[in-house]
Amino acid sequence: MSFRRIYGVADTTFSRVNMGELAVKVIKKEDPEGEVRRYTVPGIKDLPVAAKRLIESGCHGVITLGWVGRTQLDKYSYLAASIGLITVQLMTSTHVIDVTVHEDEAEDEERLKEIALDRTRKHSVNLVKLVRDGWKALTPLAGKGLRQGYEHAGEID
Repeated sequence: MSFRRIYGVADTTFSRVNMGELAVKVIKKEDPEGEVRRYTVPGIKDLPVAAKRLIESGCHGVITLGWVGRTQLDKYSYLAASIGLITVQLMTSTHVIDVTVHEDEAEDEERLKEIALDRTRKHSVNLVKLVRDGWKALTPLAGKGLRQGYEHAGEID
């Protein structure tokens, strides 16, 4: 009997790009034998409980997909959500990859969409590597200047 890997995808209705749908597609492509469970909540402050519930339902790793507005209040909300996601990881000893797009990352909406899709795609692959291949899976990539949402920065020799 083989081990069935279960991935969690938590996204929000506040996001302006359907990152959850993309994450599910990428995870299924990278690990066709895995199962994906999706949980959609209103906003980023709801992501920690969604991640925790996904883990409690059997998920071996979770990707959270959030969108942060431009105001200072939005940034404080993200800080609270980020602390919550870190707490979930520590409580459960399970990876929760926080993928967040901040509206002030780009003025152009098309560029914001590109950032969201690239970041989602790359981190979905990272989640699969961690869950399927184990805790050493990303070690060969350490120090490579890899970026999500942007072109890779590259190594400094």
